[in-house]
Amino acid sequence: MMEKVIIFTIIMGFLISALLSPLFIPFLRRLKFGQSIREEGPQSHLKKSGTPTMGGIMILLSITVTTLVMTGKFSEPTMKIYLLLLVTLGFGLLGFLDDFIKVVMKRNLGLTSLQKLLGQIVISVIFYLVLRQNEFSTAIHIPLTDYSFELGWFYVFFIIFWLVGFSNAVNLTDGLDGLLSGTAAIAFGAFAVLAWNLSQFEISIFSVAVSGAVLGFLVFNAHPAKVFMGDTGSLALGGAIAAVAILTKLEIILIIIGGVFVIETLSVILQVISFKTTGRRIFRMSPLHHHYELVGWSEWRVVVTFWTVGLLCAILAIYIEVWM
Repeated sequence: MMEKVIIFTIIMGFLISALLSPLFIPFLRRLKFGQSIREEGPQSHLKKSGTPTMGGIMILLSITVTTLVMTGKFSEPTMKIYLLLLVTLGFGLLGFLDDFIKVVMKRNLGLTSLQKLLGQIVISVIFYLVLRQNEFSTAIHIPLTDYSFELGWFYVFFIIFWLVGFSNAVNLTDGLDGLLSGTAAIAFGAFAVLAWNLSQFEISIFSVAVSGAVLGFLVFNAHPAKVFMGDTGSLALGGAIAAVAILTKLEIILIIIGGVFVIETLSVILQVISFKTTGRRIFRMSPLHHHYELVGWSEWRVVVTFWTVGLLCAILAIYIEVWM
């Protein structure tokens, strides 16, 4: 029974995104919701200017409908499902506002960093308070050991750091056609397996719904992309994957499953530190995917390589949690 639910979930998530896209993309074009390309980015990206963005709306709709329908088939949606949707849609709303300001109001920077951060913190604190009311464990387990350390009320700061950090890390990864869609599908697929292994079937359903939604979106987001997800999609996916890790008590494992997101973020941090301290750049451009573009790799080669790394990270995480 549960296996059928999982199969129907990924099919439903895929179909909603894939079938909505041909309808939604022309609508975005008519509204002139085209992507603005940063001048300081790779020059090869300038030809992408005007490509419809805010396609993350389709992903969010697919995730929400699929999750509620399929968890309703399995059982009543639980507190964890509502929390996952709160974070996903909350961060997605922040991304939507950011995209709307950039595209419609023609302010290229969108929301200020402070505005975005405050919004992320508010959602993270609400997430924590609901967990606290439901006596959720505030201990962090160290993989490959029997050791856990209790954070107590400091757990709220951990949750803020994890949700904000990974939402921004995933956002940084969204820089090439299909890059984030593919890596997100793999990462959420890994969490679906781990949640299943922990008998947290509702979280497994949610994770599969996300994988299906982004795979359906990938049909139109693969190179050459006909639509971008924008911050509407990337911030939502980042918040969602951090929330899944927290609710399954696999917080540290997220570092492995989200290895690509972590590496992309570290490349930006190292680049900034190096330039500010020595005046030299470590990479030709950060995040890291742009470095490989400027080295001479084709966009498709960079994307497939990063997908492969993401898949290896997912396999490693599953091996650690299931077989070790």
